[in-house]
Amino acid sequence: MDFQVALSFDEDGIFIAECLNLPGCISQGKTRKEALRNIKDAIRGYLKSLKKHREAVPIKRFSEIMAVRA
Repeated sequence: MDFQVALSFDEDGIFIAECLNLPGCISQGKTRKEALRNIKDAIRGYLKSLKKHREAVPIKRFSEIMAVRA
């Protein structure tokens, strides 16, 4: 199963990774690679918890994601 992940930076330059398909599934890392590795672990943990509690995967689908400057 594929999941959409958004990467951004915080004010300290830390990479923030958020799984857009799974509400509240967020992780971080000092590098892009570390953030992606950490979000993969977070996604696995999220899915494991859902399975344990016999809950469905709350898949949200996005047709387009873009950056908008305001």
